[in-house]
Amino acid sequence: MAFRPTHVALLALALGAAAPAFAAPTMTKVDVAAFDPDKDGTIDLKEAQTAASAAFDKLDPDKDGTLDAKELTGRMSAADLKQFDPDSDGTLDKKEYLAAVAAQFKAADPDNDGTIDAKELAGPAGSALVALMR
Repeated sequence: MAFRPTHVALLALALGAAAPAFAAPTMTKVDVAAFDPDKDGTIDLKEAQTAASAAFDKLDPDKDGTLDAKELTGRMSAADLKQFDPDSDGTLDKKEYLAAVAAQFKAADPDNDGTIDAKELAGPAGSALVALMR
């Protein structure tokens, strides 16, 4: 049986449903370098949070110090926003955003070695981490 565009679309939909809520496009090894200032071929939590902090600042055009659902579109689902919003104000401040990054970093580091390599970054949890760092 030949794969038709419809089959590919259904397969992609099925695979997407199995991914974590932070789903984002798959990244490649080249993307590790974008978040790896010490050029050791991996991303540690400090590097991830540094990149995410800069991303937060770019995502906050009104400079109110928080990100709302609109500002987080394509990076975090409404359910994730609710999960990482302990004060339930409908926004994430930078501390809350970086806590979400730390949680996603942990999910993307299945071997618990404290670093994300290219293979881990290319997985669903790693791709979701990249969405928070870009």
